[in-house]
Amino acid sequence: MDNHTNLKADKYDAYLSEWREREKEALDLLVIVGELRFDRSIELVLFRKDIYDARPSEVLTDLRFSSHFAGEALTIETALELAKAIKGIENLSPAIIDLGTLGIEWNKSDKSSDISDFVRGKLGSNIGANVALKPKDIVLYGFGRIGRLAARRIIQQTGKGEQLRLKAIVIRPQMKDKKEEATKRAALLISDSVHGEFRGTVEVADDGNALIINGNHVALIYAKAPEEIDYREYGIEDGIVIDNTGVWRDKAGLSCHLRPGISKVILTAPAKDIPNIVYGVNHESVDHDNDVILSAASCTTNAIVPVIKVIHDQFGIEKGHIETIHAYTNDQNLLDNFHKGPRRGRSAAQNLVLTTTGAEAAITKVLPHLAGKFTGNSVRVPTPNVSLAILNLTVSKAVTMEEINEAVRNASYFGGFAEQIQFSTDTEYVSSNAVGTTTTSVFDAPSTIVSKDGKSITLYAWYDNEYGYTCQVIRFAKHVAQVRRFAFY
Repeated sequence: MDNHTNLKADKYDAYLSEWREREKEALDLLVIVGELRFDRSIELVLFRKDIYDARPSEVLTDLRFSSHFAGEALTIETALELAKAIKGIENLSPAIIDLGTLGIEWNKSDKSSDISDFVRGKLGSNIGANVALKPKDIVLYGFGRIGRLAARRIIQQTGKGEQLRLKAIVIRPQMKDKKEEATKRAALLISDSVHGEFRGTVEVADDGNALIINGNHVALIYAKAPEEIDYREYGIEDGIVIDNTGVWRDKAGLSCHLRPGISKVILTAPAKDIPNIVYGVNHESVDHDNDVILSAASCTTNAIVPVIKVIHDQFGIEKGHIETIHAYTNDQNLLDNFHKGPRRGRSAAQNLVLTTTGAEAAITKVLPHLAGKFTGNSVRVPTPNVSLAILNLTVSKAVTMEEINEAVRNASYFGGFAEQIQFSTDTEYVSSNAVGTTTTSVFDAPSTIVSKDGKSITLYAWYDNEYGYTCQVIRFAKHVAQVRRFAFY
């Protein structure tokens, strides 16, 4: 073997050895993440991404995401030291803490103090805080696309069970044999053609009246109408119903869910005469004592309103047009067949279908001061998930592409939209990249267009119209239930 070959072999071994050491450190980090999550209700995430059940290599990949914010990747060594410092704070109250944000701020600091003192300084308001969270029972009314994803999300975030507890799922019976129907329902929860396998265990009770999901006993309630149910029979008191059927869209209709054991109702669709809430934008307007029926608005509304608010607050919006390139939904036909709506009778898997959207009206329900400034339309496309919002906006003062992108970047990282907006500088980003994102939208910075006079701008925001929206619904449910923990993003 010549010297050149030896050098190549040495280089290979060196890279592999370094990678193994970093994976070991990532594994050490995950051990701390698990201990904090289950023993102390402290959840550590990386740039809004859940990591408690991630593989070490996934953690290392997530760390590289910090280059979108800071220009360089956060190291596993820094992340591990931060996690150890957090673990060392014995009287830290329940919280969700972004190690990515903490790490970037540590790297930008003058490092005049040691890392433990730095962490204590950043989390000081939550050290020794007397936080007593009262768990809230959740009922999913309906078990379709959003219902099953909501079940996944709630179960994945159960931890010690101090926030939301999934107690029951209401389904309209389709089969005579309950066990057989429950088994089929469980199969759809376990395996999803878009979102993959559920990372957990699902067991079906012998009588078909319950699913045991990661140790959570979830009653299956077979009912043709809400009026048939007394939720107290299932051990539910002061619970929240999340209606994901869309059958009822107004206060009168949704009031049918206010049955014994239920105190509040959340609709996963836009509503007519009840508050439409986009968590992160207008959730503080909720009157916890008097608002018992609420809407989490639509997936599109949740995707675009945070971005629109950022732009309007910074530059002022005079008018705009919203075009959504939307994945097809269950409302469309798989093959050409009768449909009462225009064009929707044509095969969803074969056609681009021009249709309407209520996005422009929904914007004004959340941001009333923008009433009358928007138009909107939608095109349904032959993909099963992930949509794209195109925002054509006229702003009040001349701006540059850099100013627009920096405003959104700051809002997604430094501002109040850490959970709603993901900022992407990836020039290879396509729709499938957004599958499974927990934010309501992914802002595609390289695609931003600004006219020569700086007054007309075009923005692109991808959104997982299923899972991203569902994550937003669960955030809103936590707010309604008043079980939101201290958050450091």
